[in-house]
Amino acid sequence: MSDTAETATEEAQAAPRLKTHFEEQIVLRLMERFDLKNRMAVPRLQKVALNMGVGEAVSDQNAMADAVATLRGITGQQPVVTRARRSVAGFHVREGMPLGCKVTLRGKRMYEFLDRLISVVLPRVRDFRGLSRSAFDGTGNYTLGIVESAVFPELDLDKLKNIFGLDVTIVTTARTDQEGFELLSLLGMPFQQ
Repeated sequence: MSDTAETATEEAQAAPRLKTHFEEQIVLRLMERFDLKNRMAVPRLQKVALNMGVGEAVSDQNAMADAVATLRGITGQQPVVTRARRSVAGFHVREGMPLGCKVTLRGKRMYEFLDRLISVVLPRVRDFRGLSRSAFDGTGNYTLGIVESAVFPELDLDKLKNIFGLDVTIVTTARTDQEGFELLSLLGMPFQQ
């Protein structure tokens, strides 16, 4: 096996930077903070779900294609198209009509996405003053909205006709909002002071 092939294999197997930081430093801090005896009781990240609603898809089918391409570019994973469950005449929506798309990230891709979100994307948001502390759901999961997907550097904005917003939900194993807040704060999420 050549040196370049070995290097490529090692890089492919390397753990994401945020995961390594979590396992080496954050676990110990959380064990001290919550007086836990077992490393397995420490709150962890389970998954990150990205959701993009595309109301324009009712009148413009190209909007859905743009939304799928945007989410694929951001995550590196093929999105699932979500469809209307029932018809709503007031919104001109029929049952089965495509209305959005979603992606669920786990494992290595989850950590790499969160690392990019914290260190690159959120600082690029215009007039960013920190994330709200009130967006926890009561069981340690956090949801944030990004108004324009244009802040993601992975996207080629010249190829996209429409720019959409998206919701990012970070699902943790925390039992309370306080545990979830501590976990995300130690991972580097920029909460408001």
